[in-house]
Parts: sequence; C-alpha cells; structure tokens
Amino acid sequence: MGGDLVVEPVVSPARSACEDHRAWIEAQVRLGRNATAIYQELVDRFGFSHRYNSVKRFCRHLKHKAPEAFDRLEFRPAEEAQVDYGEGALTRDPLSGRYRRPRLFVMTLKYSRRSFRRVVWKSSTEAWARPHEEAWRSFGGSCRYVVPDNLREGVITPDLYEPELNRLYAAMLTHYGVVADPARVRDPNRKGTVENAIQHTQSTALKGRRFESLDDQNAFLARWEETWASQRIHGRTKRQVQEMFEEERPHLQPLPLTGFRYFSEGTRTVQDDTTVQVAGAWYAARPAPIGTLVLVRLYAHEIEIRDAKTLALIRRHPRAAHQGAVQLPDAERLFNPSRQTHRILAQAQAIGPHTHALCQGLFERRGRPGQRAL
Repeated sequence: MGGDLVVEPVVSPARSACEDHRAWIEAQVRLGRNATAIYQELVDRFGFSHRYNSVKRFCRHLKHKAPEAFDRLEFRPAEEAQVDYGEGALTRDPLSGRYRRPRLFVMTLKYSRRSFRRVVWKSSTEAWARPHEEAWRSFGGSCRYVVPDNLREGVITPDLYEPELNRLYAAMLTHYGVVADPARVRDPNRKGTVENAIQHTQSTALKGRRFESLDDQNAFLARWEETWASQRIHGRTKRQVQEMFEEERPHLQPLPLTGFRYFSEGTRTVQDDTTVQVAGAWYAARPAPIGTLVLVRLYAHEIEIRDAKTLALIRRHPRAAHQGAVQLPDAERLFNPSRQTHRILAQAQAIGPHTHALCQGLFERRGRPGQRAL
C-alpha cells in the first residue's frame, strides 16, 4: 500500500563513505529509521569516522516512496450508485440576467457506468434528495446502496461506522429501499466512478457551452447521455455502457407506486392550551405534556407532531386553510382560568388550606363568574 519504503540502488559517480555498511543501512531504512539514528549507531557499533551529511545523503538515495496502490472495486448489477456535485456550464440566471454556473448533480451506476445528470441553482437538503428520485425513475429502478460525499445536505455527522444522515434524506432513501454508505472524509477515490463521470461531462459535453436556462441545459445533458455517453465503449471494461446497463436494468429494485412526500421540520413547545403553533395556526398536541418540546413535520397538505427524541408519531392534522385557525377537538378544549383567577387562588392558598379548598370548590362549580364571589 502507499507509504511503504523500498530500497533502490545508489546512483553516484563517487563512492560513498557509507558503501561498506550498505547492507546494514538498507535494513535500517526498511525499518523506517531516520538518518540521525542510523548515523549514531554507525558511530557506536562500527566506529564510523565520517560526517553525518554523508549518511544523510546516502539514506536519501535509498529512500523511495512506493506508488500508492488502490483496490479495484467490483460490484454486482444494481448493487451500488455513486453521487456527487460538480459545476455545470454557464447558464443565464433568471433573476440577475447574468451568466453563472449552476451545481451539477451526477448519479452513476457502478456496474454499467450509466449516469443521470441534473443542474440546479442552489443546494439544499430537498434539492439534493430530489435528483436521486429523478435518477431512479429515469433508470427504471433503484440500487441497493448509494455512496454520497459528506455534504451537509445529506450527511450531518460523518462517521466510518454510524454516520448521521439528514432526516429528510434518510427518509427519502428509506422510501426507495436504499441504504446510504457515505465515502470516508478526504477519500474521493472511494467514489471515483462518479468523479470521473463529472470530469467527463465537464470536459466533453459542457466545455465552452452556454445555456439560456436550466431546462435547456438539463435537456441537453439528457440527450447527450442517450446519444453519446451511453453509447461509448468504457475504457476499462471494453464494453458499451448501454449494453451493460441493459444487463443491469432487470436487477434494479422496483420503484414505489408513489413518490416521496417532502417535508420541512422544526421544534415547537406545547402551549398551556395543549396546542402548538405552526405557520400561524394552532394544532392539538396531546398527549404531549404542556411545556414539552415536540418535533413538527410540515408537508404540503398536512402536519405531523412527533416526539422530539424518539420521533414517534403523536398527532397528524390536515394543514389549516388560513392563519389563525385552531384545530383542537371540543373534547380536548380545557377551561383555562385567567391570570386573575390564578392570583385569587394563590391568595386563598396563602390564607390557609381550608380557604383554598373552599375557593377552589366554588370556582369548579361556578366557573369564571365565581370570581366575583371569591
């Protein structure tokens, strides 16, 4: 592997003072010892009388870093896809009217090298997840594993064994039955197939081109994949990409009948009327206790209230039609005494337990009008 030291013969017109001890010095170099340690032991063990610099020069010629070796990764059909971002071609920004480069999303199937490409203006968790769906529907099925980079849009906390995925991204992958296997940090060669696909796209398809819109560039990329990229003979496999994709297609996982439902989420505190406020409307949150923090997922037509720690579903409501609406069943509407009632009951408690019990009982029987008697 990379970093191993090999010994090469010394090429020098003059005979080194260390030549008599060559075999021993070579053995020390293989052990990884530096020139200083070798020089000191030469003096102690062999009575070496020459200067340190002669040992340093001799060791420098012996040391040679072996080329870094890489495993050739082989995968079964539909086993893995690799995904990453690059830069697209210059495209006119509809807001500023100027040309700038969008982000280029590429997914490449490891077995066949068939690719899907899509350009977007800005990245977000949803903008990162949606092209995955589009790619799998373009291929006609999903693979079992996907290897992304450690972008924040997909991976919150990189880890070799248990990486933490963004919840929206993880939910989308679960919907399609795909497992994420993020590449290790600073290890781009793990996803070299998609890296090469991005470079090939930039240097061959997009180099020197300009587009008037993202739709124009996406249409061009789809046409280029069908006409040229998928028809090429891959350099290492010596086979046509489209031919290998036809072998791979039957092994792809079937797609779900419906697409993934995208959501945004945040935390809310359960108020004293047992509701949470979301986008200007109020929704019942019981049995979540008053004052606790809950997770709210906001979909296009409904909201979900979940436990903030376990993500267990607590309540589901249709989205309110307008701001200010309250979705709280009558059976859950609690009588909420005013601050004045609390103040009076607190004064009764200060007088004594019997006074407090009397006032509390009167209030429970007569409700808020009982405040006059209190």
